[in-house]
Amino acid sequence: MKKLAYITFAFVAAAALALNATTVAPDNNIGTWKMNVAKSTFSPGPAPKSQTLKIEAWGEDGVNYTADGVDGDGKTTHWTLQAKYDGKFYAFKGNPDSDMLAYKRIDANTVEARTQRAGKETGKTVIVVSKDGKTRTLTQTGTNAKGEKISNTVVYDKQ
Repeated sequence: MKKLAYITFAFVAAAALALNATTVAPDNNIGTWKMNVAKSTFSPGPAPKSQTLKIEAWGEDGVNYTADGVDGDGKTTHWTLQAKYDGKFYAFKGNPDSDMLAYKRIDANTVEARTQRAGKETGKTVIVVSKDGKTRTLTQTGTNAKGEKISNTVVYDKQ
C-alpha cells in the first residue's frame, strides 16, 4: 500500500510540475533589437535616426528594458523601464512622450502596452515578435507630448 501511495504522490507531483512549466510562456521579446529605420514609419515625424533595445528577463514575469539611440533632431536618447506583465503602470524614464508604461503579455510573441503622461493615458502599442523570432514590430497609436496624434509602425531586427 505504501508503494502505491508513493507512486501516486510521485505522479501527482510530476503532473503539477509539468502544468506549472507550461503556464509560464517563454518571452520572445528578450534580447537585443536594432530599429530598422527603412522598414519603420512615423507620423508625425521626424523618424529617429537609430535605436537599440536591450530587453532582459526580470523576475518570473517581467523585463528590464533599455533603449539607446538618436532622435530625429540628432539628440542622443536613453530610456529605461523595469516592468512586469501584470497590466500595472511602471515608471518609464527618459521617454519625452510618456512617464509610465503598463505591459500585458498575450503570448510568447505578443505584448500590449499602454502609456501615460502625468496620470493621463496617452497611447497603446501592440508588440509582435515574428514566428521566426527575427523581427519585432510595434504598432503605436496615441498622442505625443506636443498633443499631436501619432501612428507609428516601428520594426526592429534581432541582433
